[in-house]
Amino acid sequence: MSQNNSSRFTPLLLALCLVAGILIGTFYANHFAGNRLNIINTSSNKVNDLLRIIDDKYVDTVNMTDLVESAMPRILAELDPHSAYLNAKIAKASEESLRGSFSGIGVSFTMQDDTARIINVIKGGPSEKVGLLAGDRIISVDGKPITGKDVTAEDCQKLMKGEKGTNVRLGIRRTGEERTLFYTVTRGDIPVHSIEATYMLTPETGYVKINSFSETTYPELLVSLAELNQKGFKNLVIDLRGNAGGIMQTAIQMANIFLPKNRLILYTEGRKSPREEYVSDGRGAFQSLPLVVLVDETSASASEIFAGAIQDNDRGTIIGRRTFGKGLVQQPIEFRDGSLIRLTIARYYTPSGRCIQKPYEKGHGEEYENDLLERYERGEFFSADSIKQSGPQYKTRLGRTVYGSGGIMPDIFIPEDTSDVTSYYREAMLSGLVHQYAFRFTDEHRKELNEMDSNEEIVRYLDQQNVVGKFADFANRRGLRRRNLMLYKSRKLFKLVIYGNIINNVKDTSQFYEYINSDDPTVEHAVTLLKEGKSFPQAPKDSIAETVKKK
Repeated sequence: MSQNNSSRFTPLLLALCLVAGILIGTFYANHFAGNRLNIINTSSNKVNDLLRIIDDKYVDTVNMTDLVESAMPRILAELDPHSAYLNAKIAKASEESLRGSFSGIGVSFTMQDDTARIINVIKGGPSEKVGLLAGDRIISVDGKPITGKDVTAEDCQKLMKGEKGTNVRLGIRRTGEERTLFYTVTRGDIPVHSIEATYMLTPETGYVKINSFSETTYPELLVSLAELNQKGFKNLVIDLRGNAGGIMQTAIQMANIFLPKNRLILYTEGRKSPREEYVSDGRGAFQSLPLVVLVDETSASASEIFAGAIQDNDRGTIIGRRTFGKGLVQQPIEFRDGSLIRLTIARYYTPSGRCIQKPYEKGHGEEYENDLLERYERGEFFSADSIKQSGPQYKTRLGRTVYGSGGIMPDIFIPEDTSDVTSYYREAMLSGLVHQYAFRFTDEHRKELNEMDSNEEIVRYLDQQNVVGKFADFANRRGLRRRNLMLYKSRKLFKLVIYGNIINNVKDTSQFYEYINSDDPTVEHAVTLLKEGKSFPQAPKDSIAETVKKK
C-alpha cells in the first residue's frame, strides 16, 4: 500500500520540482542578467529599456536628453533620405519659412570688417518705419557691442530676432554722421516672399521667379499674374530653378490655375495611406495661356509636382536640366517640446503614374546626397547623352514617353555653360571676396547708384568705374593673386556676378533677375519657343498614326 501511495504522489512531486526550478531560474536570470529576458520578450520597448539601463548602470554620467537628440536623426536615417528629426529651434525656423513670415526687425545684413552692415531694409517693416537705411552699421544691440572678430552673423541674428511686440534698441553708425545714432525698433511680423521676381521679359512674355512653395506662394502668384495681366502678357515663363520645394498642397493649387477641368494633378499612396487623387476643378483663369517652366537639378519636391503635372498633361514645355528626384511625402509629427519628426508616409505619383523618386539605399544617406556631384562628374549637366534614366516608361496624355525613378527630365535640355570658368574665378567665388567687394563698392557709391533707375544706367556707370579690374586689385590685397589671363577669360562671368550683386544691393530682386536673365540661355530659349508659338507639346507621329488607325 505504501508503494501505491508513493507512486500516486510521484507526478505531483515532479511538477513541484519543475515549478521550483523555473522560479529559481527566473530569480537568478533577473538578478544576474540585468533583466535580459524581459527586454527580449518586449522588443517593441527595446529603445526605452536601453535608455533606462544606460541611465541606471552606465559607468559615467550621461545627459539623457542629449543622447536622445543624437539618436533620433540616426534612427530615422535608417528609413529613407527624407524622414528627419528637427529639434525645437530648427523646427520653429522651418515653420516660419513655410508660413511665409517670421518675427523680427525687418532688415537683411552682412558681416563686413567685423561689423553687421545692413544690406536691405524691408519695405513696410519695423526698421523702415523708424528710419534705418541700407548701409547703416549696427554696432550695438540693447547696449551690447556687436563688433569684433569673435562676433558672428548668427550672434547678431539671435540678438535682433525676438517675440512680436518686443522692443530692441540699436546703436547705428551712418556715413556722414559723426555720432552714434540710436533707434528703438518694435519687432513685428516680417513677410518672407516666395516669389522673388515678376516682370515682363518681352512686351508679350511675363516672367515669375518662385524660390519655394510656402503657405503664401499661391496668393502671391495670383497677385503676380494680375500684375502681368495689367501689362498685357500673352505668354508666361515660371522659373523653378533652385526651388527645393515646400508644401505639396501649394503646388496643387498652382497647377490648378493652368489646367482644364478634371485633369489629374497627382496622386499619393502609401502602406497606411490609401490612394488619394488631386484633380483640377476647372476654375483656373489661365487654362490656355502658353506656358514654359524652367527647372534644374536643384528643383525638387513641390517643384517636381508642378512640373510633372504640366508635363504629363501636355499643358506646357519644361526647359532646363533633370530635376532632383524627390517623390516621397512627409507628415510632420510634433512633440511637446516643440521638436518634430517629418515621417515619410506615402509616395506621390504624377498624372502618368510615375514616381519620380530617385533610387536610394536605406541607411546610405551620404551616397544619396552625393548624387548631384556624381551627375556633374559624369557630365550630365553638360550633355543630355550622359543622362541615365533606366526607370519604367510612361505616357503623357498625347502619348509622349516620360520616365520614372529619377526626377523630371525636361522636354528641352539646356546644358550648363562652363566655357568661361577658370580656377581663378572659382577661387574668387568660393572665397566670398566677390560678395565682399560688391557690398563695399555699393556702400561707397550708394548715393550715385540710388539716383539711377534702370539697369542700363547702372551698367554704364559700373563700366566707367572699371569695377572688374578694381575687384582684382581688391582681391589681390586679400591674398587672391591677380591672374590677368584668367581674369580676361572669365571677365564676362565676373561682370555678371559683381554687377548683379551691386544691383541687388540697391534695387529690388525683380531688377536683379532682370539683369542676370538678360544673358541666360535657358531664358532666351524659353522666349524663342513662346515667340514661335511652340510651347504646347505635340503628339508623337507614331501616336497620331495609331489614333487615326483606331478611328
